[in-house]
Amino acid sequence: MWTILISCICIVALFFLIVMLIDGNRFVVRTYQISSEKIAKPRRVLLVSDLHNKSYGKNNDRVFEKIEELKPDFALIGGDLVTASPGEKADVALQFAQRLSGMCPVYYGLGNHEYRLRLYPEKYCIHGYEQKLKKMGIHLLDNGRIAVDDDIEIAGFSIERYYYRRLAKHEMTSEYPKQKLGSCNEKRFQIMIAHNPEYFEAYAGWGADLTVSGHVHGGVMRLPFLGGVISPRLTLFPKYDGGMFEQNGRFMVVSRGLGTHTLPIRIFNPGELIMIELNPVGHMQ
Repeated sequence: MWTILISCICIVALFFLIVMLIDGNRFVVRTYQISSEKIAKPRRVLLVSDLHNKSYGKNNDRVFEKIEELKPDFALIGGDLVTASPGEKADVALQFAQRLSGMCPVYYGLGNHEYRLRLYPEKYCIHGYEQKLKKMGIHLLDNGRIAVDDDIEIAGFSIERYYYRRLAKHEMTSEYPKQKLGSCNEKRFQIMIAHNPEYFEAYAGWGADLTVSGHVHGGVMRLPFLGGVISPRLTLFPKYDGGMFEQNGRFMVVSRGLGTHTLPIRIFNPGELIMIELNPVGHMQ
């Protein structure tokens, strides 16, 4: 009896180990479509988030082969391209950013790891990261906004560290984004890069027509019908674990990310590139 039980446990453990090894080294492309009367012409928008210095093949060649096929008009980085951990370097993140910036305009919003680099530069020994990004021509949006033509505006919303604390959730109202970004221009289609998706209601309340986020890594492991298992805040089955969400005509797309951090695990949860197709109302695909 015990022999059979131990054998079954070993088989199950081996199965999950194989899935983890496979999903930790592959990625998929997911596409979402959003229409708005504010959008004047179709755009193909690439969303990359939570790379955490991961490389799919030499110099991330596998990722860039796919990006070349997707032909984005511009790219959004949802934060955490780099990992703020002692001993980590930024080489992979910077090389990724440099290569992407040579393909299309890039708009970069800060995640909690970029925020930590700024707070404790002596601890993480990654110096001049933001300056290097700017020299590449990347639009680093740290509580800043930029217009894309006459119909789209992009805001990068950087939140304080206490909004990332584990276990206890710090509440946020729509007034907080307004304090950081100013009033929303409702005439343009507003894209907000906001790394932590937990505060979708506040982002939508500010006026973001589309919020793009990451941070949750798809919940690490995904289960049928239940979705992602755990969030960085250590809550089980997070509401915003990946995919597209809608609230009163405003949308949020949450990337499951390309890399891992803290828990280097992906089970039934491969890395993800996202293509968002923005179209005028009535546009035929």
